[in-house]
Amino acid sequence: MRADFSEREAASRSPSVERFLAVPDPVPQRVRAFRHLEVRSDHLDEAWLDVWTELDGNDLRYDVIREGGSSFIRHHVLRAALKSESDLRRSGSAERANFTLENYNFEDRGLQPDGLISLGVKPRKKDVLFLDGSLFLTAGDADLVRLEGRLAKSPSFWASHVEITGWFRRVAGFRLPVAYESVANVWVVGRSTFRMSFEYETVNGVRVGDPQVQHRVTQMR
Repeated sequence: MRADFSEREAASRSPSVERFLAVPDPVPQRVRAFRHLEVRSDHLDEAWLDVWTELDGNDLRYDVIREGGSSFIRHHVLRAALKSESDLRRSGSAERANFTLENYNFEDRGLQPDGLISLGVKPRKKDVLFLDGSLFLTAGDADLVRLEGRLAKSPSFWASHVEITGWFRRVAGFRLPVAYESVANVWVVGRSTFRMSFEYETVNGVRVGDPQVQHRVTQMR
């Protein structure tokens, strides 16, 4: 088993992969952020939530301050997504899908026209938290700024071919998500797009932003 792993590990190594794996990726203990969640679908009404979230260790608390659109989607998709994230964090399961040599095979695809380095990532096992796709890194320090791909396993019977795009940036020294977008074929509902954006107020007690919630006007209203 160890020999097999060593061969796979060697095959995944390249200067870009080495640099990416060496980039510090600390996890903040306390984060307060404003999030906007929305869903658009082919056959159902749209829906959205504005939410304050507070992360304290593995405990994620959230407070919905405004919402609109389909009640069904708000409760069964958007609120359900927040609850699922809270449950995953509390159980510690989210950390098992980190981009490591134990979890993924890497392929260095070189510098792209947009100036970012592309790494192909292939999960070593099928899991709803694993991505089969690409990472895009800054050329200077090999830090992750975008990911794209398909979930290695569908999250439920109801959704298939789930395509994910995520955007990241450094905030107070921590790599944090700016937005996620997923597109899936959902049984009965049809093709649906889910998007969640983040605006950060404090990270580990340090004020990093001032989300102007009262000025936000969603295009879905």
